[in-house]
Amino acid sequence: MTVGVKHARTFTYQFLTGITTSDWQRMLRENQKVDIIYWHRAAFITLMSVINSLYKRQEERDYGAAISAVEVTEPPVFILGHWRSGTTHLHNLLVRGRQFAYPTVYQASFPHTFLSTENTIPQKVARFVPKSRVFDNVAFHLNEPQEDEFAMSVASGYSPFLSMVFPQRADHYDRYLTLRDVPAEEVLHWKATLLWFLKKLTYRQNLPIMLKSPPHTARIRLLLEMFPGARFVHIVRDPFAVYQSTRHMYDTMVWHTYLQKPDVGRIDEGILRRYTTMYDAYFAERTLIPPGQLHELRFEDLRRDPVGELGNLYAALGLPGFAAAETDLRVYVASLGDCRQNNYTTISPEDRASVTNAWGSYFTRWGYAA
Repeated sequence: MTVGVKHARTFTYQFLTGITTSDWQRMLRENQKVDIIYWHRAAFITLMSVINSLYKRQEERDYGAAISAVEVTEPPVFILGHWRSGTTHLHNLLVRGRQFAYPTVYQASFPHTFLSTENTIPQKVARFVPKSRVFDNVAFHLNEPQEDEFAMSVASGYSPFLSMVFPQRADHYDRYLTLRDVPAEEVLHWKATLLWFLKKLTYRQNLPIMLKSPPHTARIRLLLEMFPGARFVHIVRDPFAVYQSTRHMYDTMVWHTYLQKPDVGRIDEGILRRYTTMYDAYFAERTLIPPGQLHELRFEDLRRDPVGELGNLYAALGLPGFAAAETDLRVYVASLGDCRQNNYTTISPEDRASVTNAWGSYFTRWGYAA
């Protein structure tokens, strides 16, 4: 692993930029310190938290009653799968038909204030946002689909994503991957926050919502408690490629999010452990999903035939509108052209042994060769 010192003084888009002052102060108290090399990042978040708090008051005054009255009548569709398994590609494909609402990068980053600021603030923060993700070649701008987990990180503080900000308390934040071993009041707050965010998305665009967040893979029981009619799409990829790609993400993008120096020697172990935790929960709870509400596919098949695979997905879940969406989908696929992707065709013997030892049973479940 690269130690990442070269990234320490850099400033790129921070996913806590949308936090409020009270939540930010609480988070700082709980985590006790920000390492000096990252003070410039914390200073920017502090400045933004003051602005966010002011806009939040305005938004609650202007929209609070209307949001409270919103009913999320259409159960969401949840895209599941481990990081670097193709969830982003699948999300981008599925929302091209324009029959689904989805959180954008800006909405997920500024969950408290996006109704009031979408027409003004994005132009001011756009210069801090890279044109593509630093760990792959996927386009990245404020109107692109984004994971709702970022909104949950900002608005609830209960997310495993915060281990990428405060890695010295990673064990604390990793509990929120499954939400199994956390106090009941925190689970209730997490549920209320997710529902609140979906109400705001519904108010903005009254369509069924398509959500994508890898941690939801380990939360099926909770999601079904909230939305019994929810439908789920799970995408899987060769575990060797997933491991290498996740390592690459930690060696690039994650260095731009730290406010504490990580223990570099624990990063690989953490990747292996989170995958196991996620899929132990997934297989334990997958049987709770009623027939016709789950579809599983492979990244390699989606990459080979995206339109055909999405046709199968629509049919399997009974989603309407594929014929209308197909034209937009083909235009989008054509626009990708020969978009270069990181390839992970070789792996060291040491890494192969580590992955096989930790994830061996999953190779068998997915039908990949170990």
